Amino acid sequence: MATAAAVKEEPATRFAKDQLKSVIERVERLEEEKKTISDDIRDVYAEAKGNGFDVKALRTIVRLRKQDASERQEQETILETYMQALGML
Repeated sequence: MATAAAVKEEPATRFAKDQLKSVIERVERLEEEKKTISDDIRDVYAEAKGNGFDVKALRTIVRLRKQDASERQEQETILETYMQALGML
């Protein structure tokens, strides 16, 4: 009887294994693409540095451009307030 139950579950088990394998392979493929893109971004920054640009400033600009205008303005205001409080402005 246990053998009959195992035979009935086999297609479902096989499907679950195939589905799991597919998910893992997709994640692995995306991780590889992510690594390739990361390498490409690093190459662009290296090229920019070779052309005399300040990479730290470029990274800051890229980060700021991801923010919406109001969020960026709020952070700039806070930074300016702190800098004034510390006598840096």
